[in-house]
Amino acid sequence: MTSITTQQPMRIGFYLTHNFTMIAMASAVEVLRMANQLSGERLYQWFTLSENGEPVAASDALEVRVDDRIPSQLPLDSLIICGGVQVERSCTPQLTSWLCQLDRQQKILGGICTGSYALAKAGVMANQHCAIHWEHLAGLQELFPSVKITNKLFSLSDRRMTSTGGTAPMDMMLTLVAKQHGNKLSAAISEMFMCERIRNGKDVQKVPLRSLVGTSQPKLLEIVSLMEANLEEPIGMDELAGFVDLSRRQLERLFQKHLQCSPSRYYLQLRLSRAKQLLTQTNLSIIEVSVACGFVSTPHFSKCYRDCFGIPPRHERQGISSQPIATEHPLSTEQQIVTEQTVSTEHSVITGLPIITDLPALTEMTRLQDDSLFDIGFDDPNAVPNEAC
Repeated sequence: MTSITTQQPMRIGFYLTHNFTMIAMASAVEVLRMANQLSGERLYQWFTLSENGEPVAASDALEVRVDDRIPSQLPLDSLIICGGVQVERSCTPQLTSWLCQLDRQQKILGGICTGSYALAKAGVMANQHCAIHWEHLAGLQELFPSVKITNKLFSLSDRRMTSTGGTAPMDMMLTLVAKQHGNKLSAAISEMFMCERIRNGKDVQKVPLRSLVGTSQPKLLEIVSLMEANLEEPIGMDELAGFVDLSRRQLERLFQKHLQCSPSRYYLQLRLSRAKQLLTQTNLSIIEVSVACGFVSTPHFSKCYRDCFGIPPRHERQGISSQPIATEHPLSTEQQIVTEQTVSTEHSVITGLPIITDLPALTEMTRLQDDSLFDIGFDDPNAVPNEAC
């Protein structure tokens, strides 16, 4: 993302689709407002737009007045599509044509919540990494195979900025501010909004398992619920299979077919994700976290944790990131900019039911060579970690 000087504010347009999600739009705009307020400068200028220039009702029925209609003649540097419920109905030929025009003008295009759908529909996301709310992940990939769909919270590149819903746009805009005006300002904005930490481009959104496998696999959902409820004292694979009247082999085939991993690997990912949550949100010692997540050997816990997340538990506790801190180089798809206080989180933290799954994390786990690490309930007390915990 090219840095914008303080003499010329970055001018961002927010196109409001019918039934757009208010919290997603507000999360993005408020970061820009606070950046101006805390810096004492006009770093950003923003406008709201609609197709016909009329006020637009959000999904919560609140109406927002707009500054202009499309195609707008406002001197925009960037346009962000604010999506929401039934975004496909807002992808009119007029919007599609204007997006293509802005793309030819080398403008920065973005989408928040489900807004990325409109960009893909306009054909401006081919071979681009794209984040979108989990409800549209599968559909977007099916309809637009040339788009590089990611389940990360957001994605920033030279000319694209896409984010999932909720408060994820806040994290994306905080990252943008950190790149353009420094980590100090971004961190100050985060503090003003009582934001515990700025999530980076490696964090993934939590995807309900039911949305991935549907309701046609009740035994799989039951098994995963049992795993989630028994993290401190893991249940053996044979016993889990017996609960749903399956053989162990049938259980393994079920997980391979729908989750592309073995049940033991999935179980381990749940335990490690819970460990990450305890390390970052509690004062429990590493030994206590290890026991709470079903590991009888702390060194073994440390090795599994590092294999999964790239850093040992003690670095997670200290907030030492495995990713580089923001530099003056432009953003790329592979390198996301984070603030100095950001903890690198490459995989999701899985909490509560319905169960949450992180497909990239599961894929990464399948690359691990030592299958003995995944024998639930039989941790090797003599296992030697890559680095002391």
